[in-house]
Amino acid sequence: MTSRAGTMRLACMFSSILLFGAAGLLLFISLQDPSELAPQQVPGIKFNVRPQQPHNDLPPGSPQDGDFKAPTESVTRDLPSRAPRGLNLQPAQPQGHLNMGVHLRPRQRRRRLLIKKMPAAAAIPANSSAGTFVRPAPRALDGQWVSLHQSQEERKRVMREACAKYRGSSSRRAVTPRHVSRIFVEDRHRVLYCEVPKAGCSNWKRVLMVLAGLASSTADIQHNTVHYGSALKRLDTFDRQGILHRLSTYTKMLFVREPFERLVSAFRDKFEHPNSYYHPVFGKAILARYRANASREALRTGSGVRFPEFVQYLLDVHRPVGMDIHWDHVSRLCSPCLIDYDFVGKFESMEDDANFFLSLIQAPRNLTFPRFKDRHSQEARTTARITHQYFAQLSALQRQRTYDFYYMDYLMFNYSKPFADLY
Repeated sequence: MTSRAGTMRLACMFSSILLFGAAGLLLFISLQDPSELAPQQVPGIKFNVRPQQPHNDLPPGSPQDGDFKAPTESVTRDLPSRAPRGLNLQPAQPQGHLNMGVHLRPRQRRRRLLIKKMPAAAAIPANSSAGTFVRPAPRALDGQWVSLHQSQEERKRVMREACAKYRGSSSRRAVTPRHVSRIFVEDRHRVLYCEVPKAGCSNWKRVLMVLAGLASSTADIQHNTVHYGSALKRLDTFDRQGILHRLSTYTKMLFVREPFERLVSAFRDKFEHPNSYYHPVFGKAILARYRANASREALRTGSGVRFPEFVQYLLDVHRPVGMDIHWDHVSRLCSPCLIDYDFVGKFESMEDDANFFLSLIQAPRNLTFPRFKDRHSQEARTTARITHQYFAQLSALQRQRTYDFYYMDYLMFNYSKPFADLY
């Protein structure tokens, strides 16, 4: 009996050890990460990271919550306990075969390369409408299209680098109605045009009026209709939501001109021809301040201002009369460091640039940029040769100070120094 009881006791102990061992093994298995037990699966659990902030304050056309595509992150199962506030971690839907993890690495490498190639964030304003352009119409699909496209990329790169270097804080400022007061709106083709006087603005506004269906031909639109009519809307006439919506979804463009040529063109137009506004308002003040022994007739009419006197006024910190849009900086008129323009054209290559732009927005094929002068049409256009003749009337110091005055325009739009002695 004694030996039999001892055998039963040993059997019971052995069974207990087996049961405890099996329970321990089951507990160990249950605590293991499933990814360790199934190495053929993608490590970790997929989550979509979505901000919880409401998007009610976004302008129309901005990505809404349902459109927002946040990057998919691979995280371990203890991530929810360490996630920062404001993030909603939700398991993503299955995305195909279990071996898809093998294909993620090349995509990640390509993404890193793209990020490295992108411009600095400070150089790209927040209202960028990248991707606005559509493929050009067949009339532009040739070798010239490639050259014009490359030229656009280079101009925008130079402009953004200049902004990042010298106006780094501008891209972080909020857009106000003042910043967009020179921008005209054409809603049918979703175009925003910033007006730069003496850089083809009259004819560009004619083009916008034809695009809007307000005229059948640019030749039918008179000068006064262009400049004093109310057919075209300005961007600052819209409410804030309308402004931001158009800035983020429309194609934004401006045309610029060599600063010295633009200045001479403005002087010839406003002071060498009868003018009922610029002579009495600017001319009289300039002659009274900068011409010694001015005649009574000159002081009465404000006519006969000479170019050196006009430049004296321009460079005077205490001007007797304020700045005017015809000779103000493009960087002030159009705020290119705050507004991310999609297209930067130049007066010097107007025909090619303008018709390329019209192809990009798919304008009617019979619409081309007009080249006629509707004011002083018998007079030669201001050229580099004519500009040098006017600037030869100035001292070297005056030329240098005028160059300094327009330095940001020279830098942003990649114009060369017009005189060899400038520094």
